[in-house]
Amino acid sequence: MKFQDILYTKYDGKARVTINRPNKLNAFTNQTLQEMISALLDAWTDKNIGVIIITGAGDRAFSVGGDQSIRSKDGYATSNSEKSGLEGLENLPLANNHAMLLQIIRTIPKPVVAMVNGYAIGGGHVIHVVCDLSVASEKAKFGQVGPRVGSFDAGYGSAYLARIVGEKKAREIWYLCQQYTAEDALKMGLVNKVVPPENLEEEVEKMCDTLLSHSPTALAALKASFNADTEAIWGIHSIAGIALNLYYGTDEAMEGRNAFMEKRKPDFSKFRK
Repeated sequence: MKFQDILYTKYDGKARVTINRPNKLNAFTNQTLQEMISALLDAWTDKNIGVIIITGAGDRAFSVGGDQSIRSKDGYATSNSEKSGLEGLENLPLANNHAMLLQIIRTIPKPVVAMVNGYAIGGGHVIHVVCDLSVASEKAKFGQVGPRVGSFDAGYGSAYLARIVGEKKAREIWYLCQQYTAEDALKMGLVNKVVPPENLEEEVEKMCDTLLSHSPTALAALKASFNADTEAIWGIHSIAGIALNLYYGTDEAMEGRNAFMEKRKPDFSKFRK
């Protein structure tokens, strides 16, 4: 399979999906998300694969979310480059492609492990949140930026996050848009393990080998059971996606995006009137 924005490898029962835009801190575009979806579907149907790893290229970022440089009032630009092979996805808004990716991560009957090597921010943070397990480098940083850049995730990124870290902490993460260290993330239950950067890959490989030594049917049934309790969030996420696509067309949303690109503090005061 040929990809532009990701690296996709399969080895020893594992599939690794790497967002390969390190010069953009692995910020994703529609193209990136479509390619990730295509790779995950391949891993789902490959009977030789028992576990999937998602990570970002380089040592600076897992992913910092949607690429703000291609965002306008019409939302995020679609790609004119080589298609992912999934007919029609190139015409979907980025929020819809992101939602589809999240749902596939949850639905695929194989464990998905996030290898967080740097910044996991915004929509990139949400990707790691919905993964079954997360292992973080000591240098990793976590957080949300939506209310600061004119965006939000009122589905998995907030409702499911609250199931993991609790209501108060989830509200803090979204309302204040602060960044948290890997140790902070470990204490709040946001990640499973924190290791030195040089040991990150080794630790993830060990975890995956353990998963591969266990019954695939048992793991699939357990994953389905864990998901069942929060499955209603998919409906909330779908409604939130409609709201987000409408919101992107407002002056309020563009003030956040423009301030980010211009490296200034946004002025949302007029939108409270």
